[in-house]
Amino acid sequence: MIVTAGRVLACERSAPPEVAGRWEFPGGKVEPGETDAQALARECAEELGVRVRVGARIGPDVPLAHGRAVLRVFTVTLLNGDEPRALEHAAMRWLAADELDSVPWLPADQPIVAELPVLLAEGAA
Repeated sequence: MIVTAGRVLACERSAPPEVAGRWEFPGGKVEPGETDAQALARECAEELGVRVRVGARIGPDVPLAHGRAVLRVFTVTLLNGDEPRALEHAAMRWLAADELDSVPWLPADQPIVAELPVLLAEGAA
């Protein structure tokens, strides 16, 4: 996840229809031959037009509803002054801990969202 100045970046899905309007953290599927970190860096470039350095992994593996994959969350640092843009999402917002409940999260992201206030307060994210 991307955290700057105590705020985490959240993105609103535009597709597919069953998840449009729900919010998530940037990222996506790991392609064959990629590590989790390589996939996250690629997805941030594709989805947000930014270069990132992938940092520590946070939180537990979260099994996805279809059972074929798990969600893993990492912190990332934006490189070279890059600013994220919503290239593949309907919208994006920087959310402080007290704003996390202001958007409807995808079910897979909800366990991470629940832990974020503590992580942000501790400076772990």
